[in-house]
Amino acid sequence: MTAVQAGQPVITTPYGAVRGRLEHGVAVFRGIPYAAPPFGPRRFRPPQPPEPWDGVRDAGSFGPTAPKPPYSDAFAQYLSDPVIEGDDCLNLNVWTPEPGRGARLPVLVWLHGGALTRGSSAVPVYDGHAFARDGVVLVSVNYRLGVEGYGLFPDAPANPGLRDQFAALAWVHRSIAEFGGDPDRITLCGQSAGAISTGALIAAPQAQGLVRRAILQSGPPEAVDRDKVRRMVRRMAARLRIPATAAAFAEVDRDLLLRTQAEVGKLSSPVLGGPAFGIVVDGDLVPRDPLRALVDGDAARGVDLMLGWTRDEYRLWLVPGGLLERVDRLGPVALAGAMARCHAGHEVPRGYRTLHPEAGTAEIVGQMVTDHLLRVPLHRLAESRPGTSYVYEFAWPSGRPGLGSCHALELGFVFDTGQSPESAKLAGESAPRELADAMHGAWVRFAAEGDPGWQAWDDSHPVRIFGQDRPYTVDGVGAGPWTAYGPRDPEFGLWAPGPATETTYGAGDFATPDLIPRESTPASLPAAGSPTRGTELRSVVRRFRLPGSVRRH
Repeated sequence: MTAVQAGQPVITTPYGAVRGRLEHGVAVFRGIPYAAPPFGPRRFRPPQPPEPWDGVRDAGSFGPTAPKPPYSDAFAQYLSDPVIEGDDCLNLNVWTPEPGRGARLPVLVWLHGGALTRGSSAVPVYDGHAFARDGVVLVSVNYRLGVEGYGLFPDAPANPGLRDQFAALAWVHRSIAEFGGDPDRITLCGQSAGAISTGALIAAPQAQGLVRRAILQSGPPEAVDRDKVRRMVRRMAARLRIPATAAAFAEVDRDLLLRTQAEVGKLSSPVLGGPAFGIVVDGDLVPRDPLRALVDGDAARGVDLMLGWTRDEYRLWLVPGGLLERVDRLGPVALAGAMARCHAGHEVPRGYRTLHPEAGTAEIVGQMVTDHLLRVPLHRLAESRPGTSYVYEFAWPSGRPGLGSCHALELGFVFDTGQSPESAKLAGESAPRELADAMHGAWVRFAAEGDPGWQAWDDSHPVRIFGQDRPYTVDGVGAGPWTAYGPRDPEFGLWAPGPATETTYGAGDFATPDLIPRESTPASLPAAGSPTRGTELRSVVRRFRLPGSVRRH
């Protein structure tokens, strides 16, 4: 049922009616619960349905955000992450141009990034007005984060945050027709940790048939090693002086748990390796590694894919806090750490040096780690889905010094929110209007038709380039998006093919890569016992552990 009362549309959901707002010709519903508050007896448990309500629930404001620690000052100057207090944090938002069952519009479900520890659907960059304006129903989702959503315990099911996302997706499939959406044309889309989640969900047996298309922005399908997550939980438990069980953690004050998580995360920075939160194989929602399920198996075979990355992903990992300069200063030590991190022999950095003779150490390290963690697995996924996969690269450089075409920079262009102050924090004040038109238009076309406007993946390896002029002109025109063929094939060729299950990356790695692993001693490091080796490694550990120097995002 749809009604409009004094400019405020009312929609009936499975659990009760909600009243939204008409804003610039778009109906907006914020803070709709898709599951019950995940606290009290439901803490660390799978999501449960919300309690039905009588009357009409107001949906004019964003609902509570999931508990999360704040960004450090180094990252807060680039990224916004509003906090809205309250227990009812399993909620979602809907922007629609035409509420009511007759519209049957394409739907895009958005999963935010933030290394599974930060972020929310209330970030202004993710405003869905432009998608609704252009005929797509946009749904954005909050889900549990950090230890609440991805802690691994012996007495609780794994992946509650991913289970939240699945519950939201099921809610959308069941309910979106009332908001004007077509449940048979749902595109699941995410960036960074949201893309990792998207990959896991389209591979999940329970989600088969719920999604028609998927977009993975700067994040591959993956599952992290279970022991990596267990170590994070055990370190928190040791600091709290409690058992490493869900029952014990559920008794801990929420704010204390967040502080402890932040403290343990600071000491276990992804720069140095160690534990992190991530999606794990659980024998249920994630019965096997998602990348292998998608590349080698039958999962999501009917799902169209759009996959991509930014040219300089690593610059958001390294520029805040001055890590870029430190990596350059460390030179061979940082390069050797990257080799160990990427399980690469000497031929890999030599190949990158040959391909990019003008690049410094930080750029070589950054591109190596980006390719290993992100581009190579996405390339494998596209190779396994020719004809139904579309690949892009975002190459426009930020107006902020040093960031280049960094991780997350494309978001303001995808959502066409580049003029907002929150987008300008990362992009600067010079975001080009025509680039937003091109990128946002491609996402709209893909959600609506399954074709973003360029050639599908085949043996020629077409990659759509956004934000960089082509090196030649066509009919006298050199600007605007264009298609390159195999632009990163020389780099990909340096990596020996490996099984799709070799996932040595994790959601936390999309904050800051693991440059000096604790447990690896590559041959190119100075010999054991060497004064140079000991001094340099102790020095880098001390520097990387300076308070505030490294945080996830």
